[in-house]
Amino acid sequence: MAGVDLINLSKAYGDTEVLHDINLSIADGEFIVFVGPSGCGKSTLLRMIAGLEKVTGGDLMIGDARANDLSPRKRNIAMVFQSYALYPQMTVAENMGFSLSLERRPKDEIAKKVQEAAETLKLGPYLDRKPGQLSGGQRQRVAIGRAIVRQPQVFLLDEPLSNLDAALRSETRVEISELHQRMKTTMIYVTHDQVEAMTMADRIVVLNGGYIEQVGGPMELYNTPATEFVAGFIGSPKMNFIKGRFAEAVGAKTLGVRPEHFTIGSGDNSWEGRVTLVERLGHDTILYVKVPDAGVLTVSLNGQHQQQVGDIVHLRPKAEFIHKFNDSGRPIAA
Repeated sequence: MAGVDLINLSKAYGDTEVLHDINLSIADGEFIVFVGPSGCGKSTLLRMIAGLEKVTGGDLMIGDARANDLSPRKRNIAMVFQSYALYPQMTVAENMGFSLSLERRPKDEIAKKVQEAAETLKLGPYLDRKPGQLSGGQRQRVAIGRAIVRQPQVFLLDEPLSNLDAALRSETRVEISELHQRMKTTMIYVTHDQVEAMTMADRIVVLNGGYIEQVGGPMELYNTPATEFVAGFIGSPKMNFIKGRFAEAVGAKTLGVRPEHFTIGSGDNSWEGRVTLVERLGHDTILYVKVPDAGVLTVSLNGQHQQQVGDIVHLRPKAEFIHKFNDSGRPIAA
């Protein structure tokens, strides 16, 4: 196992710089998630760590070794992609042990490592099957198993759940988290899905336009976002952003209120609006409320509620949870 340090790291294609002055220290055994919108640089950064993209500037350290010029093989890392990239003519066992076969490892050693990985991933009953006989989630576990048998210093996972349906995504997400708890190996995981980031990461790295916006634990980013961008990206349903007279009244350019931080009542200082849509989820009720001068606000109520489209409601944001941002999208201190 090893930690990873990125020191003033940058990446350019010709005159176009796509990653700017990236500084990040990843501890040995930590589960780090890179998250951000498409084009933010998260996959490029992962590929630089893997050795699949050259470093333009700065230093990349894996353990105690400077890895800028090391080949991917010499970095002792393993990468899992969103496409399973399994050999259809090989069995599960042969796919998992293929990299060790290329290294001409003894057959009994390969069999032992494959069996251990299969037990870890609950793939024991499927070792003699071909990939075409497996579900999508099982195929992704085989791809992860192929990485495990190599016993790498660092696991890199590039949107490994993107090809799975919603139920399998949830199930496999839990399996990867449990795998990390058992193995304690450094894992760096890329996703555009902030729910994956929030539920899996020890720390989240939010990227935007090739820059790091914020690094921190899931609840740190949720409760104290460093920028308006982070506030809007982390959390589901998304934070409401309100400009105009409501923000100006408290000296802000923008107010941010998470959907669960509204109460419904009446009286002074409440915001009157009309319900335009209701989503009944059983455990929660989501209201979309059109408020004059604020737009359509998303309100998340715990449990089951009876509001209907067309109802007039009075919203009151919980004062202690209101976020205030200035013209630059930075928080205004309370």
